[in-house]
Formats: sequence, C-alpha cells, structure tokens
Amino acid sequence: MSLEHLARHTLADAWARYDAVQAGPDGLNAFLAVDRTGEHAAGRTAAVGPLAGVPVAVKDNLATHGLPTTCGSRVLEGYVSPFEATAVRKLREAGAVIIGKTNLDEFAMGSSTENSAYGPTRNPIDPTRVPGGSSGGSAVAVASGVVRIALGSETGGSVRQPAAFCGIVGIKPTYGRVSRYGLVAYASSLDHVGVFGATVAEAALGLEVIAGHDPFDSTSANRDVPAMQPRLEGDRPLAGLVIGKPVEYFPASLDARIAAQCERALDHYRALGAEVREVSLPSTDFAIPVYYILAPAEASSNLARYDGVRYGVRGHGHDLRSMYEATRSHGFGSEVTRRILLGTYVLSAGYYDAYYRRAQAVRSLITQEFAEVFASGVDVLFTPTAPSPAFRIGEVSDPYEMYLSDIFTVTANLAGIPAMSLPIGRLDGLPVGGQLMAPHFAEPTMLRVAAALEQALGAEAHQ
Repeated sequence: MSLEHLARHTLADAWARYDAVQAGPDGLNAFLAVDRTGEHAAGRTAAVGPLAGVPVAVKDNLATHGLPTTCGSRVLEGYVSPFEATAVRKLREAGAVIIGKTNLDEFAMGSSTENSAYGPTRNPIDPTRVPGGSSGGSAVAVASGVVRIALGSETGGSVRQPAAFCGIVGIKPTYGRVSRYGLVAYASSLDHVGVFGATVAEAALGLEVIAGHDPFDSTSANRDVPAMQPRLEGDRPLAGLVIGKPVEYFPASLDARIAAQCERALDHYRALGAEVREVSLPSTDFAIPVYYILAPAEASSNLARYDGVRYGVRGHGHDLRSMYEATRSHGFGSEVTRRILLGTYVLSAGYYDAYYRRAQAVRSLITQEFAEVFASGVDVLFTPTAPSPAFRIGEVSDPYEMYLSDIFTVTANLAGIPAMSLPIGRLDGLPVGGQLMAPHFAEPTMLRVAAALEQALGAEAHQ
C-alpha cells in the first residue's frame, strides 16, 4: 500500500464504502455529519496539492466551515462554527476533500466511543466491540476503508488506542507541532491534534500537511516542518539506532500473548540492525492518577463556557442561574459531568495543594525521566499500545477500569513527546498495536522506525 494507492482512492470509492458500512441498525455509526455536495472542496481548496482530491474525515471536535461541530454532545447540537480549525484549513489547502465529521466520546472524554450523545461507534473488525476512543469514529472511517486519512485528537491516547483496536496507524505529534486553533478544548496542556492513516506513509503525509507554526495558537512551535515521509535504505536500515524497552510497560500482569507480539516486533528490530536496550521509567505507575487529576481540572475550567448563552442549545429557567443549570444538566452526559465534578473538587481551595499542585510536580518528574532516557542514547522507545485488544460494547462499566485502558499512552501526553501506534499482530482475530515514543520533535526518526517494522512484518501485522 502506498501514496500511489492513496491518490487512486476517489470520492466515489469513499461514498460507496460509506454507504456499505455506515447506515442501518447494524451500521458502524462512525460519522455524525457528511457533505456529499463537494461544495466545501470547490472554491476554497487548491487545484493541486499533496492531497488533491483525496477524501478525508475529521473528528467532530475540530471546527469546520459549513458542517456541524457537536463534540458528540447535546449541548452543542446544531452548532456550526463561524471559523475553521487550522489543521482543517491546511487539509483543504493541500487539496483534500472533507467528506464528514466523525463520532467521538462526548468532548473527547472516553476510551471506547460509547459516550457519544449520538450512540456508540462499532469496531469494523468485530461490530460487537468498541473501536477505542475518543477518536473512534475517525479510526473506523480509516479501518473500514471509507477514507485513507482522518484527523483525530488526543488528550491521553485517543488516537493511538483506537488505532491499535482497529488495526491501523495513529500518530500523536509533539505538543506544539500541530496548531490546536479550532480544536475544542478539553484539557489544554494535554490536547493534541493527531492523524490516522491506513499505512505509516499515509499517516506521515497527513501529519506533514497539518504541521507547522500558527500565530493563532500561542503554544504552536515556531519550527520548520521536516520531511515526514520515511526512507529506508539497505538490508539493515536501522543500524546504529537504539530502541529502548521500558520495563514498566511490560508488567507481569500484561497478557502473555501481547507481550509475545511485542517480542516478535523487537526481534525484527534487532534483525534490522537496531540495538534493543532495557530502560526504566520508574514514575510510570503514577501516570494514570496524575492524568485523571490534571485533565478533569482543566476540563472543569474549559467547559464552563457551555452555559446556554453563547453556544448550542439553551435550557429553560425562570432566571439566569436556573437557565445555566437546565442547560448543563440536560446538555452534558454522565462521563462529562463526572469529570467536571472531579476537576472542580481538585481545584477547590481546600484540596488544590493536596491534589493539583502535587500532580503537576509528578508530571514534571515523568517528563524528566523521559528526557534522561533519551539523553542516555536511546533514540525511540517501544511498548504495547494498550493492555488488551478491543473489548465488547458495554463490557467495561467501571470508570476506573476504563481509565486503565490508557495506561501505556497517557505518559506521552503528560511529557508532550511524539508517539504513535501501528499494527503488530492479532489476538483471537483482534488487532494488537505496538507503540513508539520519541524525543520532542523527533517525528522523522519515529516514523522511520515505524515504517521499518511495518515493512518487516508485512502481512504478519494483521495475523
């Protein structure tokens, strides 16, 4: 599969596949809105470009002209943004055709895409199972063959985990590599715009198109965008490279069959010339608690703006306060409400130091440990992406158990480093993902290492 294949994937192919997989009671429910007219492609896009005529799907928490932006929430039902996210604008300028907005956990809060107000999305490999979340709709759009490239977003693994569950490639870039302008904020210091692709090369092309400095985002990095397309030369294209294997990501409790898939991938890396070295990131165990203090804290602040005055739906009340209460009570789902309450609690006067300040200190420690490992000569880290394959819809009802599905991914968001998932095999017919993490702004190296494994595994990646 190559960029040549990408160019041949036409709009007609996309709509034919969409009609086959989206509609009906057994449909995958990957899209919340579509644009069949093509009017958004005409007049606002370049005649030629690296994605000229390529159909692309966009997660419904990125602002788009002419299409709804609901974030999977009733509170934004019917809202159409008056402006466009920078990442979406860059796709159009590259010639891409935005065919629709994809389903997600409400305000990107979830790990299964079961928390959307518009119903769950189904995994195309096994429709009784979840596709992962929160970018499950975008992952399914790629995995089911509707599009070859889609945009998602990450706060704690919401691109990589669904990529692993659906057997495709998902990239979370360095914090600041891609503008967050127009991405509806969940937890601003952790949010990233990410890319899904059917192959490493296609995901890399999508990343190259949307990357770059943006004056509309003060956290956007003012750095040149390097060529992202991976190039491999010779029989041992990774000679001289050091791949770290963090022991904390391979606990005794990890499913032995997932561990075996990872060991097979590491054996391929050795054959490709790389040195595999065990390393330690001792603060990894604190990542989930730290994440679920910091992310809800930021969410409770960001979501305060949805009060019925400025956006979307408005509840009825006899005064301003009761109108606020009616709007938020009926507009937000249970998971969003849970995180707002948790975030408000950890930011309250009596608990700020005990929880929020302490969590920020541990976040700094996690970031420092990654920096020390990379400074020791390790070029990239390799781990499992998730501790299990896709679980059944409705199978996980305990919120804490659900949060643990992000246990191997949240650290990259806390540290702001680039990370990605790619298919490395199957377990009982379900995809298993392998994760690569790299130093800040080392996406080209990470993508080269991923492409080498993709090439070495070949068909084994989907067996």
